Amino acid sequence: MSDIPGFTQSFIETNGVRLSVHQGGEGPPLICLHGYPQNHMCWVKIAPDLARDFHVIIPDLRGYGDSDAPPDDADHHVYSKREMAKDIIGIMDFMGLERAHILGHDRGARVTYRLALDHPERVDRLGIIEVVPTADFWASWNAELALKAYHWTFLAQPAPVPERMIAADPVAYYDWTLSSWTHCRSLAPFEGAGLDSYRRQASDPARVHAMCADYRAGATIDRALDEADRLAGNKIAAPLHFVWASAGFPAKTGDPKAIWQAWCDLPVTGEEIHGTGHFAMEEVPEAILTTVRPHFVAG
Repeated sequence: MSDIPGFTQSFIETNGVRLSVHQGGEGPPLICLHGYPQNHMCWVKIAPDLARDFHVIIPDLRGYGDSDAPPDDADHHVYSKREMAKDIIGIMDFMGLERAHILGHDRGARVTYRLALDHPERVDRLGIIEVVPTADFWASWNAELALKAYHWTFLAQPAPVPERMIAADPVAYYDWTLSSWTHCRSLAPFEGAGLDSYRRQASDPARVHAMCADYRAGATIDRALDEADRLAGNKIAAPLHFVWASAGFPAKTGDPKAIWQAWCDLPVTGEEIHGTGHFAMEEVPEAILTTVRPHFVAG
């Protein structure tokens, strides 16, 4: 069973980890990748609708939800987006999928574009929600963005400093994080079962460590991988649709769509969504469906 209506849950062992995967619907495969500090439940308001047109596959990234949360290594390779992308390739191999559409939000969007750069032959179309590439985001920092995205530096501090600080009241910390990134500044957009799952995750020290490790990788190996690709002139070959919130993080980087265009061979499509914060799939699900469905149906 799954806590997403009409979906089932299974577990797949690949790339040295056991991953929880929720799936439902029939049609071309569409893999949806969640972000921080969430899990598969961030898609609960749009997944059943997408399942009318697609075989929707929703993994919990390593370290999140019901997937394994291995300890980090000194170089943060374990939680690099390259390694997480290999997890998704492993799921595709297990399911016998040569190619798939991929839609990612937040950290999942970083896995999405890393997969497209590292494994272009496995990707049909990409959807990116609420991020610009890691190296570009770091390069965009000013005082305003540093205050808004303080968690990038806080969570990336050496273990166990952030883990111990979060452990003082983990549910309160993550409730505040969720609510402060919404347009309404409250927990109202989050489904009861989804919020419960985020809180359970926040109360698990292994998963808090994994989430911090995710950001340690972002500050080090992920940033270095982006810079290496930029230096080599590597670009994303798949059609990319980019959606960002007027009150979200990419909006503070200047021209986020132009940033993505510099990474893509084909013209980037997309739009800015108003009336939402960072968690657009839960805050304005109909708007997200309206903008992403045509992109993937066209493929």
